[in-house]
Amino acid sequence: MDNNRRNLLKASASAAVGGILLGTQAISSAQDAAVNGANIKSVPPLSGKTGIRIATVLLSKGGKETVVVVLDDGRLVDVKAAAHHQKVKLSFDPSSVLALIASGDAGLAQVTKIAAQAAKQKSLPVLADAQFLSPIPHPARNIYCVGWNYLDHFEEGKANRQDTVVEKLPDHPVFFTKGTHTMNGPFDPIPLVTKLSNMSDWEAELAVVIGKKGVNISEEDAMNYVYGYSVYNDTTVRDVQQKLHGGQWFKGKSIDNYGPMGPWIVTAGGVTLDKNMHIISRVNGVEKQNAVYPQMYFKIPKIIAELSRGLTLEAGDIIATGTPSGVGFARKPQEFLKPGDIMETEITGIGIIRNPMTTE
Repeated sequence: MDNNRRNLLKASASAAVGGILLGTQAISSAQDAAVNGANIKSVPPLSGKTGIRIATVLLSKGGKETVVVVLDDGRLVDVKAAAHHQKVKLSFDPSSVLALIASGDAGLAQVTKIAAQAAKQKSLPVLADAQFLSPIPHPARNIYCVGWNYLDHFEEGKANRQDTVVEKLPDHPVFFTKGTHTMNGPFDPIPLVTKLSNMSDWEAELAVVIGKKGVNISEEDAMNYVYGYSVYNDTTVRDVQQKLHGGQWFKGKSIDNYGPMGPWIVTAGGVTLDKNMHIISRVNGVEKQNAVYPQMYFKIPKIIAELSRGLTLEAGDIIATGTPSGVGFARKPQEFLKPGDIMETEITGIGIIRNPMTTE
């Protein structure tokens, strides 16, 4: 069953729906950055060659959230509308990516088939018709995060960390969580909490989305639990993280809207985890971080295995896998986000998100 599931995820799209990658997006101002899918200018092929991109969007002003599949040419398959047109009774709620994930193999197979059939139509919505939300705008549980998962990031922060007892990278992943209200859209503003702090920082990360319930998962079996991947930024208030609340990270990591994600989830087969996958952040077009997947200290199978020891993972859980060096608080002089900035987060083979910084 597990092998079958992984094969389905890897081959979950035909040539009609496979091969999509977020490319260059021209955004002229912070206001433009939060408008809609018109910010997405091209969709070149996926790095993994198979798979589909699943997004949550609004297709009209004041409309309801709906699940779509993004095609190679930038057209969108509204899953609910397409299923109705094709007289298919869906096994999940088409307004919720979480419901789609929870429906397992049956739901994914339905979406793949529906999208392939709908791709033959000429009149479909296009990117500019959609307001892209986070693919999982309402997480059921806190976002799991991995700290210090790149050696250079661990080393760069030593001089500024309060936890000076930790002199070498731990033998096991460092886990923490972000509250569900941190979730934000791929092009939505982040209201900086300037009344609380002026030390808001960027952290580009690869997000892993879990596809099925599991506990005590082995490293060998861990990738069978991956539904897909997305772009994530673990935006952080540094002084709150480091100096307040006994040095516990939760509050500094859990400010409302400080966790943009998107623009979509790429199912597992659409992503190749190799040296060509770059994790990048830019602020106002200036590159701040750039690392490749092999630099990740604890790889995804290890993360899933360690996290699931005695702790049940659920379908739809999100794991942010850590950030590379180049964060603002470790720079000399230190740099932090300010109102008017645009924070861009890119993962090659997955996509780009851009978030303007505003005030509360």
